[in-house]
Amino acid sequence: MDLETSTLKIFQKVIWCFIVLISLGYMMVWLMMPTNTFFMHWLPDIQAKADPIYFGKQGTTILVYTFPIIFMATLASLYHHMMQKGSNHDIESSKMGFLRKASWRKPLFVNGHLGIISRTEFSFIIMFVVLLIWSLCSYLHGMFAKVALQAANERVQMWETKLENSALALGLVGNICLAFMFFPVSRGSSILRFIGLTSEASIKYHIWLGHIAMTFFTAHGLCYVTFWDKTHQISEIFTWNKVGISNVAGVVALLAGLAMWAATFPVIRRKFFELFFYIHHLYIVFVVFYVLHVGFSYSCIMLPGLYLFLIDRYLRFLQSQQKIRLVSARVLPCEAVELNFSKNPGLCYAPTSIIFINVPSISKLQWHPFTITSCSNTDYDTLSIVIKSSGNWSHTLYQKLSTSSSPAHLDVSVEGPYGPASTFFSRHEMLVMVSGGSGITPFISIIRSLLSKANTEGCKAPRVLLICSFKKSIDLTLIDLLLPISGTALDTSCLQLQIEAYVTREKQTEMNDRKLLQTLWFKSNALDEPISKVFGQNNWLYLGIIITTSFILFLLIIAILTRYYIYPIDHNSDLIYPYFSRSILSMFFICVSIVIAATSVFLWNKKQNKDLRQIKNTSTPITSPASVYYETEREVESLPLQSFTQLAKIHYGERPDMKKILSNCDGSSSIGVLVSGPRKMRHEVASICKSCSTDDLHFESISFSW
Repeated sequence: MDLETSTLKIFQKVIWCFIVLISLGYMMVWLMMPTNTFFMHWLPDIQAKADPIYFGKQGTTILVYTFPIIFMATLASLYHHMMQKGSNHDIESSKMGFLRKASWRKPLFVNGHLGIISRTEFSFIIMFVVLLIWSLCSYLHGMFAKVALQAANERVQMWETKLENSALALGLVGNICLAFMFFPVSRGSSILRFIGLTSEASIKYHIWLGHIAMTFFTAHGLCYVTFWDKTHQISEIFTWNKVGISNVAGVVALLAGLAMWAATFPVIRRKFFELFFYIHHLYIVFVVFYVLHVGFSYSCIMLPGLYLFLIDRYLRFLQSQQKIRLVSARVLPCEAVELNFSKNPGLCYAPTSIIFINVPSISKLQWHPFTITSCSNTDYDTLSIVIKSSGNWSHTLYQKLSTSSSPAHLDVSVEGPYGPASTFFSRHEMLVMVSGGSGITPFISIIRSLLSKANTEGCKAPRVLLICSFKKSIDLTLIDLLLPISGTALDTSCLQLQIEAYVTREKQTEMNDRKLLQTLWFKSNALDEPISKVFGQNNWLYLGIIITTSFILFLLIIAILTRYYIYPIDHNSDLIYPYFSRSILSMFFICVSIVIAATSVFLWNKKQNKDLRQIKNTSTPITSPASVYYETEREVESLPLQSFTQLAKIHYGERPDMKKILSNCDGSSSIGVLVSGPRKMRHEVASICKSCSTDDLHFESISFSW
């Protein structure tokens, strides 16, 4: 066993080195791409050595721009598979690399428009901005070198030629942002996981890239419209060339992008989220017409991120087709409900992971993310989430479950779980968890995980200070969710847990009557299955296989199509065969390749595990004195408010003094500060941590979905 572990570690290091080397080479391509050296020497040399009969000129762009990322994603999938096999599902990690070091994780900027920015993030932001400035200046320098000759040939004024070249340069720089935009929204991305990111935490990068890209693309379009207007060529807007750039396709792509961009601003996104959600599906129109605008060959710049996103999206679709066994629900007096699903015992996930759920009886189209509150170490065959009644969808669900006519069975589909590869919580001497309202949900899984580790492994657990702030005293029932529904036998005294609860809008308790938690047990359905990864415990291995086989299949189809259909017509002149047809066929065969590869692997894996994937039916518990039966084999159990709520120190009519609380923790040699809650609270805690004197202080603003 030791030899096998050592071999796995060696292979992991080799793969890690390969990925780093490919990454450095790929960054060099981006640095050289705006230069004349790249376009006039490097790219032509590669095209001359490549076989144009089978792939045409697009073969070169696929090799330079697309292949490195696809290869990295495959290697990263294999790396994660080895990590999973070698770690024996241990999701607690103390070695996270330099990106996890406390000095790099400390907040650098707090109150800016970008939110909380760590030193690591700021470093990468600076590098990316430098890349954009370098690219824009390089493009303009190369274009302006021959602007006089170009103006004479086009019979226009010098400034008009410069405007035209500037418009082109702005579009080219916008493509850099577009090339990276799809990586953060690939929830099961092996590349994101390799660099220690999750899709949920990376969504802000997608937003930033979207804003920058649309700024460049809008300027690109306005400059061209101004140029055409001044040179009396306004009809160019509506041209669709057989070969080369198709302007009308660019107009359609820009209009779709502007519609999405407008819907992303906080005024619309927060007040009309469903409008934002549905308008964002215009990304399909944007991508299709973007490819038609520039041609498939050049669009290979943004193809890697899009390709991996399409694989991820289709795998999510396959997972969502299976109905999941809903075991029980705990209805809380604070208009929240905890749903408990059956899960495969082999499914492991880290604390703070999320899952997307769909309830067809409420909406067949809406998928909502929720933070997982259970712990895979203690809740072996169940997975739990908490949903607060705060919107139309969640309010409808709460009404369904809180009435006496609640359903005996509820159809639910899921996507996920998605979360970090590992966590850092155990390495600290003290953990300070600060939550506001529903922000307590990610801390439930963390505390359960620490309890399990302290009980089973006997190791010293960090001291935990949980500071939770609520508006009303009735919300204190959320604290009791720190223990699972099973009434776990874990010894809570093994964890030094101190709970400071603040009720900000009440001077004294209004809980005169004893509040009850109601537990509903649901009937099982023969077609329901427990939650599991799409491909079970070998999920990363199969993902790597799908990425590789689908890409090879796509190359084979393109090679056959080019050799026996396009080449006899065009002979690689790019002047006869329409760009439109080539682009449509390429996009179609990308989708076909992904569907064939993913479906084949999915069906094969399902057949292999047919005998193992059995429904985990949970029997109805013994009736308690306070139980009320609504139907046969179904029970609603009422439990009094107890345990952790009674241990908590409750402060009424005041807010936590975070500066004082954190200053009292300065005596600890290693502190982890986690904050989850409203924007104002996160910024307040981040500002205090920024000026904290403790050297080993790890700050993290945890995203939560409720």
